[in-house]
Amino acid sequence: MPKPLIIGVDVRDLRLARTGTRTYLEELVKEFKKMNGNGVQFHFLDTDFPVYTGNKKIFKLIEHARYQLWKQLILPIKAFSKNCNVIFCTDNFVPLIHLGYKTIPVFHDAFFFENPENYGRLWLWLYKRTAIPAAKRSPFIVTPTKYAKDQIARYTGIAEKKLVVIYEGPKFLEDHGSRSNTNSIPLDSSYLLHVGTLFKRKNIPALINAFKQIKASGYPKLKLVLAGSFPANSQESDHSLIIDTIENSGLRDQVVLTGYLSDGELALLYKNALMYVFPSTNEGFGIPILEAFKYNLPVLVANNTSLPEVGGDAVLQFNPFDIADMSLKIKSVLDDEHLRKQMADKGRQRLAGFSWEKAALELIEVFRKVV
Repeated sequence: MPKPLIIGVDVRDLRLARTGTRTYLEELVKEFKKMNGNGVQFHFLDTDFPVYTGNKKIFKLIEHARYQLWKQLILPIKAFSKNCNVIFCTDNFVPLIHLGYKTIPVFHDAFFFENPENYGRLWLWLYKRTAIPAAKRSPFIVTPTKYAKDQIARYTGIAEKKLVVIYEGPKFLEDHGSRSNTNSIPLDSSYLLHVGTLFKRKNIPALINAFKQIKASGYPKLKLVLAGSFPANSQESDHSLIIDTIENSGLRDQVVLTGYLSDGELALLYKNALMYVFPSTNEGFGIPILEAFKYNLPVLVANNTSLPEVGGDAVLQFNPFDIADMSLKIKSVLDDEHLRKQMADKGRQRLAGFSWEKAALELIEVFRKVV
């Protein structure tokens, strides 16, 4: 019998990731576990030490050092001890040293280069000194969209032939019956929905101002639900501007900030929303588009970066820098029940091309090519 392909998957990021990168790793681990033993053997490699996730500067600096120690020493030793053929890391960083294995990183986007002001100087320095050189030593780098691939090639100089596009899937939102954070949301009302951590690039103040224009023209019962928490990193957070925009809009009771939600609570919000609006000015993929398709919602997206690529002909696009255009497009969907149904139907059809099982199978083919 041929020897199985042995893959080491770095799962340390599950201890601290909270956004789409966590979804990416969680969903792939589920699929890899199902595929274990079919000529492929997965080892899920994790640290034996607790990971600091607080905000105290000194402990964050220590955690940076421990992270690099994990990536450049402990992870390689663990992978070597398991006879791994490949180390797969979904958080940009792979080991620089190769102890009989190849490395495959995932670069989700080019945010480090596009918006360096949103990151600490130490983190940027480490990224440029370790993540990029290690990626250049890897036979392939996985990216989630053609848009992300082009941006990464442009900023890093990595050859396009080494960048492999593998689309993501929708998150499986398991409903455990938890409702604590949705009690304040009138689920029997009509509402526009946005889901995601409230980073600056999400362009939420523009969405609030577009909502204000819509309310000024009618729709007395319509609300805007912003589901998600603010990022811990103040450099990336739009907290002050969002709060000020809500106050200045005079719609404090009509704009709902939910904070962090469980999967069950998110499922409930998707299930009862009227439509999904995604005004972001920069995305590497955009998993909420697929989640909204899954719940039969019409989806409106900004006409930039990866969002049109993911949404295809199932989404209605708008200019995220033109509030009048955004509000006009939202109103066109609000006022046309037939259009809402048509968009929901197209969304279901579009969703058929995306799944985590498909992503996992495509990744396995990349691993085989490496070996």
